[in-house]
Amino acid sequence: MGKKVLIVGGVAGGATALTRLRRLDEKAEIIMFERGEYISFANCGLPYYIGGTIEERDALIVNTPEALMKKYNVDIRNFSEVTDIDREAKAVKVKNSKTGEEYTESYDYLILSTGSSPIKPPIPGIDSPNIFSLWNIPDTDMIKNYVDKEKPKRAIVVGGGFIGLEMAENLHDQGMDVSVVEMQDQVMAPIDFEMAQIVHEHMKSKGVHLHLKDGVSTFEYKDGVTTITLQSGEKIEGDIIILSIGIRPNGELAKASGLEQNQRGGIIVDKYMKTSDDSIYAIGDVIEVEDYINKVQTMIPLAGPANKQGRIAANNILGDSKQEYNGTQGTSIAKIFDLDVASTGVNEKTLIRMGKEYKKDYDIAFIHQNSHAGYYPGALPMTMKMLFDMEGKVLGSQIVGYAGVDKRIDVLATAIRFGGKVENLIDLELAYAPPYGSAKDPVNMIGFVADNIMNGMTEQVLWRELDDLDKDEYKILDIREDVEMELGTIEGSTHIPLNELRSRLDELDKEKTYVAFCAIGLRGYLAERVLKDNGFKAMNLAGGFNTYKNMYMQSETGLDQEPKTFNESGMVETNVGKQ
Repeated sequence: MGKKVLIVGGVAGGATALTRLRRLDEKAEIIMFERGEYISFANCGLPYYIGGTIEERDALIVNTPEALMKKYNVDIRNFSEVTDIDREAKAVKVKNSKTGEEYTESYDYLILSTGSSPIKPPIPGIDSPNIFSLWNIPDTDMIKNYVDKEKPKRAIVVGGGFIGLEMAENLHDQGMDVSVVEMQDQVMAPIDFEMAQIVHEHMKSKGVHLHLKDGVSTFEYKDGVTTITLQSGEKIEGDIIILSIGIRPNGELAKASGLEQNQRGGIIVDKYMKTSDDSIYAIGDVIEVEDYINKVQTMIPLAGPANKQGRIAANNILGDSKQEYNGTQGTSIAKIFDLDVASTGVNEKTLIRMGKEYKKDYDIAFIHQNSHAGYYPGALPMTMKMLFDMEGKVLGSQIVGYAGVDKRIDVLATAIRFGGKVENLIDLELAYAPPYGSAKDPVNMIGFVADNIMNGMTEQVLWRELDDLDKDEYKILDIREDVEMELGTIEGSTHIPLNELRSRLDELDKEKTYVAFCAIGLRGYLAERVLKDNGFKAMNLAGGFNTYKNMYMQSETGLDQEPKTFNESGMVETNVGKQ
């Protein structure tokens, strides 16, 4: 008889560990306990079932206990909660929630995959009957049944993270008037503020009401309607409320058994996924991991890392050699209405929080590019931000766009994982045909921009630095074409189109420093080179007017309600690629 391994909890990590254990040893005794009914389901698909994109509920069920037991010859016990771990006896106490039966089960090794749960703070009225959280199949059923039966007209989502915004979109698809309440000044915490502004404007254009920098003070339920009083004093009403405030690790079992934990209740594991007990491993949302970029301990609840951790734990329990988990870099993507929002590695907020300084410890490249060749129909814009250190090592990237975002973030995530530098992005040979990309892919292009910054070919000014420039020393130069001025300009700027710049240099003062800008930064860079090569001091506005207007020229309904594409000269083309 082989070793006996117990797994507490299923879904991503637990189910992966179970199947890997069986593939490693046909004789091992493997038992999984799940306190709920469902051991393997598609968490990320839950909002789309509520919204109707996924039509069949059964599509959410990845595997049933019966199917896994038959295929892998394992013992799966759902409706079975592990209530205690006796580390000295190497046994767990189990309670069957259906029958009330309690019993003990011994183990050689134990894997904890207890996951996490939505945070439910003690806010007055939070237990109102039309307030829900979305985390599992039963949650989904309750929300779907409520929507189908009560036909709510107004929805309020509290929390602007992944699940919150996906729910906002899907409730909107059900015809509801949707509001989003977020305590921070932006939605989507993994991306930086200027990138989130693109998301804000897009959501406004869809009719979603954003309440940023404002939290919930109280909930008050009456006759099917909940009135939320915000911390600002504003009151908003909803027929259905979705809480998406955050999650906490389910670390109670580990705590009761004396396993080492961090301040948030996350289980501390070593690089082999082993806890402070040599016979107990832990994986998934419940554990603390190492940030792959900064090499600090953190918690990053994502399905991809949980699957990898499950495989590694199984390998280290039953495999012939030890395998290390090399950290989590937080690669993620979400669909927010028509936009794709993706990130990988570290963001600038985190670098600043760690005491890192712009231009001293890291630098930034911004570009606006098309998803594929602009002359081929259907090209749509994307905005990319990349962070790199002073030696050129790529630290992180964020992309917001309408198409092609997923493959670019995956390329950059791969580059980061292999220690890639700016110069490596330039060297990448990526698949190209007009329907799919450009001969100089956006990943290559952001490498070119970063390389120019590192080599001193360009000096850039960020949108946030413009207001701090000495107006007597620095002058803003708008080098766009006359027709582009209809989109607005930067107050106090001088307008000289790029094609006229060389013939009008006598209008400029060599004692001043000119900050050139165009739509996306490409022509601004060309103007910077023209000026510098003619003896002027010049800089380029990073990301051009597109980035500037996202920060300073928002309208109530959204400045850009239709996506625009760019031609090869970096000019905005309206009604191109419109779908």
